[in-house]
Amino acid sequence: MLFNSVSFAIFLPVVFFLYWFVANKNLKTQNILLLVASYYFYACWDWRFLFLLMFSTWLDYITGLKMFDAKDKRWKAFWFWLSIIVNAGFLGFFKYYNFFISSFAEGLTSLGIHTNPWVLQVILPVGISFYTFHGLSYVIDIYKGRIPAEKNFVEYAVFVSFFPLLVAGPIERATHLLPQIKKERTFDYTQAADGMRQILWGLFKKIVIADQCAEYANTIFNNPGQYGGSTLLIGALFFTFQIYGDFSGYSDIALGTARLFGISLLRNFAFPYFSRDIAEFWRRWHISLSTWFRDYLYIPLGGSQGSTWIKIRNTFIIFLVSGFWHGANWTFIVWGLLNALYIMPSIIFKTHRNNIDIVARDRRWPTAGETFSILLTFSLTVLAWIFFRAATVQQALGIIKKILSKSLVSIPQVNLSEMLIAAFCIIVFMVIEWFGRREQYAIAHLDVKLKKPWRYALYYSIALAVFWFAGGEQQFIYFQF
Repeated sequence: MLFNSVSFAIFLPVVFFLYWFVANKNLKTQNILLLVASYYFYACWDWRFLFLLMFSTWLDYITGLKMFDAKDKRWKAFWFWLSIIVNAGFLGFFKYYNFFISSFAEGLTSLGIHTNPWVLQVILPVGISFYTFHGLSYVIDIYKGRIPAEKNFVEYAVFVSFFPLLVAGPIERATHLLPQIKKERTFDYTQAADGMRQILWGLFKKIVIADQCAEYANTIFNNPGQYGGSTLLIGALFFTFQIYGDFSGYSDIALGTARLFGISLLRNFAFPYFSRDIAEFWRRWHISLSTWFRDYLYIPLGGSQGSTWIKIRNTFIIFLVSGFWHGANWTFIVWGLLNALYIMPSIIFKTHRNNIDIVARDRRWPTAGETFSILLTFSLTVLAWIFFRAATVQQALGIIKKILSKSLVSIPQVNLSEMLIAAFCIIVFMVIEWFGRREQYAIAHLDVKLKKPWRYALYYSIALAVFWFAGGEQQFIYFQF
């Protein structure tokens, strides 16, 4: 069930009505309803994988209780590693088995040994990377003594499988979400209205920006050999806005939907394309994943303590693991490695925390230096996205080679009128993002910034654009991760 589908447009109001008008003022009933709705939401993808989600939830719930009650450190460690190994095993089997077995077979072939490896003929369970990380953070926090084990299974299961975040995040923490699930919730009109605004903005990002850009990006990247450098550069730019509109659009819809039920999720994006360096970009892009790796991998490895070599080593590990988390393909590993190289100068010269606040917070426009830094960071990001989108590393290198060739100044092989419409939408989108960059999302708090006629004119314009460009139900990019 997609957020941008008719089925979700029916599902959400039904759950909302039952939640506030039938189960209202009964926390236990509300949580049971959320769990049933979440399992139904997930089963709509493939009901068979619902049992994998339920087993993973049950395993972490039981191991959490066993760890918390263990008197012997050895038993505590046993239950901890059981959860880690089983969860990582499921994730590795479904997501990485084919990659490793195929890479191993290719390595043997290069040595003259030909094999016929057995590969899985099964789709990746949707959301497995996300709900696995929910469970991992929970058991790690219990093992480290940061939180007690949750004794109520329904409340823990809602934490793992709450439908707005189930298939593509944000990656939540038990310390943030579980207390909200355990606390009585009453309807708050202001919070719900804010949620509807964020859903609207998320749909605009997905349908008007991402899906339009996808038409060009997919056509060009699926047949890169047919195009010159100028067309390939346009394809890279369109993919850059596609992945941002797609993933941040999903996150906005997820956060807005959660607000309708009185729950606040972790922010996942903070206007990353206005970043002045790569370190700032990664503080603003997929925030829940970046902070997860920081807290559960980077800091345990030593973080930024110790020698410069230790900092460099830890940074490379984080970005390589992040690349591999995104998918079982060498393109993602190279993408992670490239971002590690980008950020390395700021780590070495200790400038990685120079740009903490949003650019030009107290000014309307950035300075010339800030503008140059934003454009440079954006350009490096576009280059990295080529590896992320390409089918192979060789294809990515071929695309970059053409972009750097004389064909860069050739006439682009695109439908000019359609491309200009998409470019106009992107410009309008970025202008709105720029003026809303100080907020949690671009059109938040318009009731303070704009008078009522202008405010509603903007709302209706966004809604009209969403309906105008709505067509087929396009899947979200991060569902494959």
